[in-house]
Amino acid sequence: MTCDTAFIYSNKFLDYHFHSDHPFNQKRVLLTKDLLEKSQLLTDDDIIEPRMAAEEELALFHDKAYIHAVKKASSGHLSADESMDYGIGTEDTPIFSNMHKASSCLVGGTLTAVDAVLQGKSAHALNLGGGLHHGFKRKASGFCIYNDGAIAIKYIREKYGLKVLYVDTDAHHGDGVQWAFYDDPNVCTLSIHETGRYLFPGTGHINERGVKAGHGYAFNLPIDAFTEDESFIQVYEAAFRCIADFFQPDVVLTQNGADAHLNDPLTHLCATMEVYERIPLLAHELAHKYCNGRWIALGGGGYDMWRVVPRAWGQIWSVMQTNSIQTGTLPADWQSTWQMESPVTLPDTWHDDKWMVPDIPRKADITEKNEKVMQSALKYAQNKQGNM
Repeated sequence: MTCDTAFIYSNKFLDYHFHSDHPFNQKRVLLTKDLLEKSQLLTDDDIIEPRMAAEEELALFHDKAYIHAVKKASSGHLSADESMDYGIGTEDTPIFSNMHKASSCLVGGTLTAVDAVLQGKSAHALNLGGGLHHGFKRKASGFCIYNDGAIAIKYIREKYGLKVLYVDTDAHHGDGVQWAFYDDPNVCTLSIHETGRYLFPGTGHINERGVKAGHGYAFNLPIDAFTEDESFIQVYEAAFRCIADFFQPDVVLTQNGADAHLNDPLTHLCATMEVYERIPLLAHELAHKYCNGRWIALGGGGYDMWRVVPRAWGQIWSVMQTNSIQTGTLPADWQSTWQMESPVTLPDTWHDDKWMVPDIPRKADITEKNEKVMQSALKYAQNKQGNM
């Protein structure tokens, strides 16, 4: 199976840059693009330039006062008190020049991806510059200024009237998107993340299931620290299949943070590249099963930008185009291009060797705990489906 697929990219994505020591570095998008090009998987014909999101599109989710505050911060005119009120200027989300314009470009990239798919120009679309799932209606949070995923879903609902299944596999809970649609039965959110007992933002508990008409349309699977491939994949596949069958979506939107990998410096999970091979394969399968292939994928977290993110995100594009993952060695010219700049030795294969996974004495206990979490979440979905 081959599919028409759009790769949303502009060098302007690199303008979303807090400072040189900040862990969120959009250079990983460029590293991924270059890996795909050198692997003969991506050509200029596949690439669509993102448009800039209009202010009224940002306002589909964000308060206009917040947008105005971001614009003021962009030019250095936001007061300290206002910065605190809006979550801007914190250690996580510091102010940088032209942050409104840079953030609007990322949102515009996601809206460009949405239109490419929903106007029938492409079966799938990938915007690795997006996935900023922690942004709130009137507050920045967790490296995220504007929440492109939430804006895109509002845009889909308003312009196309379709039911959206949002699937978030970032190690951090997709809190901003969940709360945006907590009372909406036409948007179903599924987040698989490291438990908030150990990790920002501390939410994403199994009992967060929505309110009012949206009750039963929010699903959370908080997996334990040090979870390995087998347990992660078991939870992901069972939950995604069950919830897609329950919700019957019109379009799938996935957030693909690559920070569950054991090399990620900000999280405590122990996944390898096997997880990032299985994630897009199932998304592709279920998008074709339920949505006539309509699948929009975004980037997200991922803080080992040299060894992990380019391979993980490269597999999304490979699956979107060919329904298969890449195997074997990485292009030597990609390694030679970037090795001098990388502070770590770059990988030479698409896969990881299992020997790199440390011995986890609690592995059986972790797997059992994750399975109980999964069974509880899926039982709720199955019960609600049975009562419909």
